[in-house]
Amino acid sequence: MPKVSNGKADPGYLADLLVSVGRNRDRAAFAELFSYFGPRVKAYLMRQGAGEAQAEELVQEAMIMVWRRAESFDMAKSGASTWIFTIARNKRIDALRREKRPEYDPDDPALVPAAAEDADSLVEAAQQSERLSVAMKSLSSEQAELIRMAYFEDKAHGAIAEETELPLGTVKSRLRLALGHLRKALKEYQ
Repeated sequence: MPKVSNGKADPGYLADLLVSVGRNRDRAAFAELFSYFGPRVKAYLMRQGAGEAQAEELVQEAMIMVWRRAESFDMAKSGASTWIFTIARNKRIDALRREKRPEYDPDDPALVPAAAEDADSLVEAAQQSERLSVAMKSLSSEQAELIRMAYFEDKAHGAIAEETELPLGTVKSRLRLALGHLRKALKEYQ
């Protein structure tokens, strides 16, 4: 079985080395694979855009994966070269994904929880809500319904006019009157 000549290796020989690593954990076979594929995989990764240091690191990761997964190599499905370069390519993709992942910044405003409201503001909000509820009860049912649709359901005046079958001008004027009554009722509670 010829080994390596003129920088090229017999694909069958490389596959046999890989099978030997998988079955017997053959360190000599792995060393031969590493010395053959290491520089080639590094050159491939650098052509794919990795810097020299990153390419060397990825070669190490890929060859560790070759050592760990050699028993899963199947000569019937692919050659040793294809199998090893696929592992290297996947390691490169993983590295690119890690680079694009934002780093954790504990001072990022999106990650800082909102300050808890103090008790005074919570009590004030509850009191204001209660006053609004009482003031809403002082309105006629039609005015209360228009206020509910416009401000609690956030409907446009035109949509309210269609739904209530009232002219748009009438909806606007009744809303204005209802808001006036609410303001007056809320001022009485203060």
